[in-house]
Amino acid sequence: MRHTISVLVENKFGVLTRIAGLFSGRGFNIDTLNVAPTHEDNASRMTIVTQGDDATLIQIVRQLNKLPEVLEVQDFREHLYVDRELVMIRVKTDSKSRSEIMQITDIFRAKIIDVHPESVTIEITGAEGKIAKFIDLMETFGIETLTRTGTVALPRA
Repeated sequence: MRHTISVLVENKFGVLTRIAGLFSGRGFNIDTLNVAPTHEDNASRMTIVTQGDDATLIQIVRQLNKLPEVLEVQDFREHLYVDRELVMIRVKTDSKSRSEIMQITDIFRAKIIDVHPESVTIEITGAEGKIAKFIDLMETFGIETLTRTGTVALPRA
C-alpha cells in the first residue's frame, strides 16, 4: 500500500540526511521526496511517499517522531488530503505533430513553456493518475527528457 507522509522539520544542517538514513537503515524505500521551506523561516515541509503495510507505516511515523528536529508528522489517509506533482517534459515534434501535441496539452490543462523547431517543453501539474496518462500519451511522440518534483500534499481543511 502506498502512503503519503508530511513531516514538518526544523531548518537545520543534516535533517534530510537523518530522515533518509532512517528509511534506508530500516529497509524502507522512498518513492518520492519533496522538501521545501514553509512560510515560517525556521521550518521546512517534507512530503514523503513510501510503500508498505499499516504496521510499516506506524513504525516509520514512530521513528520520525523520535528525531529531535521533527516538529510534526502527519500520515495522510485517502481523501483526507490534496496532492499535486509538477512535471516538465520535453517532447519531440515536427510541423505535423505540433498541433496534436498542443491539443493534448490543452485537454490536460498543461502549458507549453518553451518551443523549438524540433521540440516543445510542457509543464503539467496534477494528481498521479493525470500525470501518468499524460506521459503515456507523450511517449507516442518521443520524450526527450522529463523531470518531476515528486508529490506535495496538504491536509484538507
